Amino acid sequence: MCEFMSWIEKDKSILFLTANMVFNSEKGKKLQAWSGNSDDYTGHGTIRFYYELDLYDGIDKECTDFSTPANFPNAITHAIKDGKMRGLGMDRGLLTLQACAEHEKAERQAWIEYHKVEKLAWAEYEKIKQQAFWDLFAIPENRNPAWV
Repeated sequence: MCEFMSWIEKDKSILFLTANMVFNSEKGKKLQAWSGNSDDYTGHGTIRFYYELDLYDGIDKECTDFSTPANFPNAITHAIKDGKMRGLGMDRGLLTLQACAEHEKAERQAWIEYHKVEKLAWAEYEKIKQQAFWDLFAIPENRNPAWV
């Protein structure tokens, strides 16, 4: 899996994907079906698929140091600043310390909500599993012969 933010340099072009390209285009719909991995919509493989590039066509690049926009090509810097990467990845290096604290607060709340849903889903799973087992066991032909 590639890092957020990945791109390919080819013939003086910077090739990368934005949320609009992934989620609101025909090529993006094909990419989603092909990839099956929403965690890697900005990876080199997905970029190659979208732009129909061969494996050795262009140079794979990526950067995880968001401390300065100078670490990225201008096109990517502008896409990040314009919010075009929303839904594809994030890095706390883009936020101030105060904003990071707010994000962590929101993240903790999201985990609380997630665990509530997870607990309910697990209880439903157990209920269905138990019901299916005992419904099958209730039919003598389904029982281990020792239990008939």
